[in-house]
Amino acid sequence: MQHEILTRHDLLKPDGTLVEAGWSRAPRLRYNPENIRFPKELFKEWHYYFAGDDHYGLGFSMANMGAFHRLSVSFMDYRENRQVNEMAFCPAESSVLSPPRTSWEDVRFQNERAVGEYRYSGRQMALNVRFEDFSGADPLEAELALEFPEGDICEHAFPFAEEPGLFFYCHKVPCIRVSGGFRLGGLSYRYDPSRAFAVQDWGRGVWPEHSTPCWGSASGVVGGRLFGFNIGSRYGDTSAATENVLFYGGRAHKLEEVDFVIQDDETAFSKPWTFHSSDGRFEMTMEPVLDRHSSAPAGIRYGAEQHQVFGYYSGTAVLDDGTPLKIDRLFGFAEKVVNDWPFSGGKREAAG
Repeated sequence: MQHEILTRHDLLKPDGTLVEAGWSRAPRLRYNPENIRFPKELFKEWHYYFAGDDHYGLGFSMANMGAFHRLSVSFMDYRENRQVNEMAFCPAESSVLSPPRTSWEDVRFQNERAVGEYRYSGRQMALNVRFEDFSGADPLEAELALEFPEGDICEHAFPFAEEPGLFFYCHKVPCIRVSGGFRLGGLSYRYDPSRAFAVQDWGRGVWPEHSTPCWGSASGVVGGRLFGFNIGSRYGDTSAATENVLFYGGRAHKLEEVDFVIQDDETAFSKPWTFHSSDGRFEMTMEPVLDRHSSAPAGIRYGAEQHQVFGYYSGTAVLDDGTPLKIDRLFGFAEKVVNDWPFSGGKREAAG
């Protein structure tokens, strides 16, 4: 079952549960956090972009993680198998970050070490970040222009079976053209918008204490048209719908469940990953080139162990009308994250 949300309405009922679980090809749900029935320290509100080509990649995330706000930045050099991951934090009460209720509002983070801004104008976005001492000495400066594609997105809202009022709400948008560039030490690089792409991951939620979500995305040009996908697994109750969608020429094509197969009991992240959909419409192999591994820093209350593996997808994707697309070395990523969010006193207390 793939229940499509077709009308605009609030995300949450007064009791904090979802009004309607499912997916939408347009932003139809109104995020209303005043109805969340848990303490604010348990809210998760994030706005992530991966941007790049198959030479250099950049990841940016501004997030409200309850008691603190965070800017995380990642740099990947795929040819040299090099990665740098840095985070900057602010106490929530002193931060300039004010997470918006929609995915197209301006966002800004600043502390003594880093400043980041997302500024929107129609289908254009300016992404500017400066992070001091990014690789031990040199700052990272990124000035990117992102052009969003016309057409469908993937909006989805899922509950969790563990407890009423837990939810995962997200917008996923691949196939975003990237221009501009970055500077890091002696390296200066400009992206070619014909081959550099970004994906947006904008989300809100209250999650279980323990979870192991998988996510994957890739963007490019297939048959002369923009093609990309969003796939996910193991996160939330997906009985109403999954987050698995193909995008071709601006139109969303909905998939059923997708299974992420990681070799050697899911520890050999640099070996080929395979992906199989329950409807037979997404059959892929990804050849990894870099495993971006990061963990929550010492002293932070939450735990998050992430393997975001970048590489080339090859295989077959089938559109809604049965048209097969042959995919040959489409650059993207797949990830597995282990989240551990302990609650005060080991017990969750509902607010109000």
